[in-house]
Amino acid sequence: MAGYVIALLCVLGLAIGQLLFKASSVALVSTGSLFSLKAALPLFAAMCLYGVTSIAWVWALQKVELGRIYPLMALAFVFVPLGSHLFFGERFQSQYYLGVGIIVIGIIVAVRG
Repeated sequence: MAGYVIALLCVLGLAIGQLLFKASSVALVSTGSLFSLKAALPLFAAMCLYGVTSIAWVWALQKVELGRIYPLMALAFVFVPLGSHLFFGERFQSQYYLGVGIIVIGIIVAVRG
């Protein structure tokens, strides 16, 4: 069970990392320099978060078979767009929500299988 919890935290960490990459890119457009604190700080934070989640993922793989927990990675396709909507105001078409539902059903089927 702990392996699944850590795996979910890894997926959440990777999704947050993607949002930080987006924040860095938005800041890069406004500042014109990747070396500005506004652009570099979220980029550095995302890279650190990716490093930590990679180590945690290795730990999770010690506890659970890869084929059992890897489908959880598909939750990133749910978390990242949700975060992009909440933090960046991005909008989605109605078929996106259908796709998310299919992804979630697929994850449930794969993990329980």
